This record gives sequence, C-alpha cells and structure tokens, in this order.
Amino acid sequence: MDNIRNFCIIAHIDHGKSTLADRLLESTGTVSGRDMQAQLLDNMDLERERGITIKSHAIQMDYSKDGNLYILNLIDTPGHVDFSYEVSRSIAACEGALLVVDASQGIEAQTISNLYLAIEHDLEIIPVLNKIDLPGAMVEEVSDQIMDLIGCKREDILLASAKEGIGITEILEAIVNKVPAPGGDPNAPLQAMIFDSMYNPFRGVEVILRVFNGTMNKGDLVKFFNTGKTYNVDEVGILKLNHQPVKSIGAGNVGYLVSGIKEAREVKVGDTITHVDNPTKQAIKGFEDVKPMVFAGIYPVETSEYEELRSSLEKLQLNDASLVWEPETSAALGFGFRCGFLGMLHLEIVQERLEREFDMTVITTVPSVQYHAIKTDKSIIKVNAPSEMPEGNLISHVEEPFIKAQIITKSDFIGVVIKLCMDKRGTIGNQVYLTADRVELSFEMPLAEIVFDFFDRLKTISRGYASLDYELIGFRKSDVIKLDIKLNNDKVDALSAIVHRAKAYEWGKRLCVKLRELLPRQMFEIAIQASIGSKVIARESVRAMRKNVIAKCYGGDITRKRKLLEKQKKGKKRMRQIGNVEIPQEAFMAVLKLD
Repeated sequence: MDNIRNFCIIAHIDHGKSTLADRLLESTGTVSGRDMQAQLLDNMDLERERGITIKSHAIQMDYSKDGNLYILNLIDTPGHVDFSYEVSRSIAACEGALLVVDASQGIEAQTISNLYLAIEHDLEIIPVLNKIDLPGAMVEEVSDQIMDLIGCKREDILLASAKEGIGITEILEAIVNKVPAPGGDPNAPLQAMIFDSMYNPFRGVEVILRVFNGTMNKGDLVKFFNTGKTYNVDEVGILKLNHQPVKSIGAGNVGYLVSGIKEAREVKVGDTITHVDNPTKQAIKGFEDVKPMVFAGIYPVETSEYEELRSSLEKLQLNDASLVWEPETSAALGFGFRCGFLGMLHLEIVQERLEREFDMTVITTVPSVQYHAIKTDKSIIKVNAPSEMPEGNLISHVEEPFIKAQIITKSDFIGVVIKLCMDKRGTIGNQVYLTADRVELSFEMPLAEIVFDFFDRLKTISRGYASLDYELIGFRKSDVIKLDIKLNNDKVDALSAIVHRAKAYEWGKRLCVKLRELLPRQMFEIAIQASIGSKVIARESVRAMRKNVIAKCYGGDITRKRKLLEKQKKGKKRMRQIGNVEIPQEAFMAVLKLD
C-alpha cells in the first residue's frame, strides 16, 4: 500500500488536462506508441469532436523511482462547470490533485471552484503551470496568482508544457514524493466505494470502485449497502488502457467489478460494497446528492418508443450519475420524462448521447428551473414545469432560485459584463482586482436568467476572456408568472414558460413572431396567442393556403364570384374548428434561440 498513489487532474476547461494525462501515460510506458493518440482517455466521439472532457476517466500507471515500483491511479476529470459532479466524485476517490493552470490565461473561475472541492476533501494539491512554451505565456504573473490562491512557495509550482513534454518527469516525482499513500487496513472488513459505473451489453453493469479497507477477491459474495442486493464477484481487476483481470484488489487501490448485474437501477454511485459474511458496520460517507439546476422534458417522437427511452435513460444514468429523471405526461407530446440537468451544455450532451448511443430521436421541451409556489394556506408546491404551476388565485406568491455568480474577466470588459448581469436582473456584490488587469466580480442573480444563453453572451462580449462559476444560495420571493401559448385557442403546454412579469410582453411577442415563421401553413388560418391567465398579450396569425376558386369565372356577374368565395369561407371556418396543427420539433427549440 505504501507504493500506491491516487490522484486526479483538476483545472478550468481547456487548460490542458487531457494532454497532460496523455504525456503521463506515455512517459510511464502505460500505452505503446502504436495505441497512442491525442486525448487518449476521452473515448467518446462527442468528447473528441468538441475537444472537451465529459466523463472522468480512471487509469493505472506503473512508475519506477529509486528501484521502487509505484502504482499511480490517475483520474482525468472534466473542466466545464456543468460536469462538476464528475469532479467531486473523482476527488472522493483520491488523496492528491494536480491543479493545472494555463500560463497564457491564468486562474479562471472553475480552477478556483475545483480547488475548493479538493481542499474540502483534504487533498494534497500540486500546482502545475502548463503551456509555458506559448508566446503569450505569463509565467511570473500566473505564478503570483497561484501563490496568492493556495499560499504555496514559488519553488513548489511545477513548470510544464504537456504538448512539448516539458516537466513531465518532475510532475511524476512530485506525485510520488508529495501525494500521501492511501490509508486503510487490508485485513479489516471490506469497504469499497462506487464512484462510477458503465453498461456493457455483454457483461451487464461494470462498477468502478475505490477500496478503502479490506480486500476483494474473485469469487467473493458481496453486498451493496444502500440497495441491500447481494452479488457474486465474477471478475475483479485494475484499470489499464483495457480492463485487466486480477485475483484480488486490496485497500487503497482503484479497480472494477463485474458480477452480471442486469438492472441499471441496482447500482447507485456513492454506494458502499462490503462482504456478506463479514460486513462492515458503516457505509463510507460518499458525496452529496446532485442538485439539478435546469429541468426539461424529454419525449420520444414515436409514443410507442416510451419504454425504450426509459431503458436508454437508465443505462445513460449509470454512466452519467448527475442525470435525474422521472416520468411525466404532456397534452401535446404524450408520455415522456422530466429530466434534471446541471446546465445547458449537460442538456445538449445528454440529448446528443441518446441519439448516438441508443438511436433514440427525442423532442426536448423548454428548459426551466424549479420554482416554489407558496399557496394561500402557506403550503409549498415545487414547480419543475410550467404545467405544474397552480392558478393565480390559489397562490400568495412565488419564490425562485437565486445563485451567487463569480465572473473573472479582464478589466477592459467590466462595463459590458456588469450591463449584461443587470439586464438579467442581477445585483453586484463586490469586485476584487486579482492582478492589475484581471478582476473578479460577484453577482446575485436568478438562476432562470442564466439558463438559456447567459454563458454564450458572456463569452461573446468579453471576447472569450470571461469565466463563470456559480453556486445556489436559496429561494427568494419574485414576481414571476406563467405565460401560455395558444394555437387556435388550444393551450400547448410544451411551449408554456414561467417568466418575470416585466419581461412577459416582450417574451410573448417574440415567441409568437418566431412561431409564425416556423409553423407550416395549413388550409385554414392559425391564430398564435400568448396569454397570461385569460388575458391575451400578443397575437400573430399564420395565413391560410387558399385554392383559387374563382379561376373558372371569366367575366360574368360579381355575385357568382362572391357566392364561391362565401362557400370557401364557410368551409375554412368549419375546418378551423376541427383541424389539428402539427408542431415541428424546431418550434419547441425556438424558445431556446429567441435571441
């Protein structure tokens, strides 16, 4: 156990975590030159296409120093704020962390929030200054920022360039010298924590775990603490580039377990595994339950694919523990699921993965956040979808979630960033100059305002220099109302939204105009109305397609033409009463792209 080191790599998005992981794997000889490719651990097509890490990936390396062989368990983590739950789970399985900072960009918001996560778990932090070979690298300035942030000495900061392979040996030596060996007793009752899992169609659920105490052997009978289910250990092993079976895996190590688990819902991330005949008395304190920030409905295009979508979501949840879902129905879309996501990028990735990995074509409704409707008798209703909002006469007020946002940007962009946050109903807390030209701004603002396009607009106005991190600070009373969209006097619940009263008219007007462009023309006129309660605040019409019924009249009396037109008008009126309006998928997505 003294020769095991468990560590993860944490950083802001695009600071070079995956490239550094590639170099570490190369220099320890874990992968042969033939198998090597950039972003080796990012094994999803989506990750490669977008150049981001979505899943944390664990891999074991062997490293020799002074005649001793060390086992290094590395976990590469995502950097985007939407995948911070992956990071928190990886941190729970480690004793040390490499804090990677880009020398040309300096410390950004997610660097700080991931660092705090690591400090909460008492991890040994090794600061690494990456990309020192770039012409724009500000080695001295960024070193000062790191020293201010974690209070280390200048000589503690390792200078590296993952792309060029500079400083990799020093990083490996620092991991061996500074990261503490894992504690734990190999002879105690078995205590292992599940920190990840994945679905294999041939072998069932593969569980990725970290053993804290005891030893797990092939053929043992084990029990999952939370679900109480027992399983036979068919295979246990370590995580090399490909899974490598071993006879047993001891305290302090990271590995995987296969026991033919067919049901995805039987595996809970954060659960404790122990032996049936000599169980441990207490479960390991895992990590907090995930708190979804954004809610959206996901519906199958064909109603008959409902059960298939359910099993796809179950399998996806194994691999993405931050996805939360429950069944719901909609008058317009039939049966589907209400899903909770950590942010808009997370929603986009889940939708993409459902389509790619499970061949499911889905319709996604307007994302919203969770509101609290306080009824007149003081009871609280949690509202995750506009359709759940009670009528106005039944509630005394509505509370919406507020967040504290930290934005780090260059001082040139302070004005436009503050204006953007004020437009989004934010109030500024304070501003701190980190260096002469980098400033940290704190805002308190409603979560609903940053759900849609806040991050994209922030990046645009700051030319890509601003970084955002946020945390929930609770619910506050707010003047929000439910805005309904009616097509031919029928409410379309999938297009309803909960908006602030001051923005309701503008929102309704823009949505009606957008729907007029997107709805295909029918043989009858379609009225598109936005209403609050029974009061209509905006209206647009999609004109009817008309057959030229008077084409056959050449000359003759006007009454003959009028008779034909009147006949057509009656037919259109009747058709409108019984006609159905087909709503294309783009119309549901239009709400997201109103700007």
